[in-house]
Amino acid sequence: MALKLNSSSRRRRRADPFCEINVTPMVDVMLVLLVIFMVAAPMMTTGVTVDLPQSKSSAIPGQDEPLSVSVTADGRIFIQKTQVPLKGLQNKLKAIAGQKKDTRIFVRGDKNIDYGRVMQVVGEINAAGFNKVALITEAGAAAEGRDK
Repeated sequence: MALKLNSSSRRRRRADPFCEINVTPMVDVMLVLLVIFMVAAPMMTTGVTVDLPQSKSSAIPGQDEPLSVSVTADGRIFIQKTQVPLKGLQNKLKAIAGQKKDTRIFVRGDKNIDYGRVMQVVGEINAAGFNKVALITEAGAAAEGRDK
């Protein structure tokens, strides 16, 4: 009788389905997705290439998504990624923001551009009725020569 029990238990083991989950393919897929997102994320945040000056200022807190106005080294003006002339800046900003005059606007001026050109852009933004304007810099220490 002992033999009969052993033989039936062997049959049952062979007929039982394999119930372990193999997580290796899932881990492989997740690692590939992680690498893809790590490479793609910086590309999604870049807009117009501007060489920003450095400063010791802290980040500006806020919940809403600010508009980005960029002034390139050759003096061209962009709202987000769209190039606009200085004369058309007020109308474009009013069309984008509508009646929301409390919209935050970040001005990104290239460090090699004339300061007067950046101030012309800020003046146009203020003339359009927007008061929450901030100049964006690169985080880090200021230039060594300026601290002395």
